[in-house]
Amino acid sequence: MSTPSVAAGHGGPLEPSPWIARFAPLAVEGGCVLDVASGRGRHSLFFAARGHPVVAVDRDPSALAALASAVGVRTICADLETGDWPLGAERFDVVVVTNYLHRALLPRLLRGVAPDGLLLYETFAAGNEAFGKPSNPDFLLNEGELLAAVDDHLIVVAFEQGAVAAARPAVLQRLAAVGRGRHWPPALPP
Repeated sequence: MSTPSVAAGHGGPLEPSPWIARFAPLAVEGGCVLDVASGRGRHSLFFAARGHPVVAVDRDPSALAALASAVGVRTICADLETGDWPLGAERFDVVVVTNYLHRALLPRLLRGVAPDGLLLYETFAAGNEAFGKPSNPDFLLNEGELLAAVDDHLIVVAFEQGAVAAARPAVLQRLAAVGRGRHWPPALPP
């Protein structure tokens, strides 16, 4: 398997982010996964291949079309920034978010993590403007922002922030956190 660009977006490779792949073993076996702003579904396909039912949400119907024949993946075309939340009070065993930030959605995502669930989040942070897009502060996390957002809701297992050297350099924040109902301590992946 080739190593994907750390910032692969809707048009990027379908390999999962190494961060997501590293912490995926913390997912409840067979638990339902929500892939937020899924794009073509690299993480949806990754979790479905691991035996998880997946709900992939994205506003781009052409991106979701790539998942039309994927076994175990249900797609929802919805604009999470302007429309109503399409999942009601549904909770998920895993919530995955990569390369996406809409701050107003963070509380909803945190409520969507089951009590023993897992949140895996990886997106761009302030300083990324030195490397290109995104460069708009609306789409860049501030220092420690992701960590602060989950502090009262989940138990942080791992957090990183900083510049990464890759095929496409970027400044990122990455977080893996589990619900407070999770048996403690969780076994950490290698």
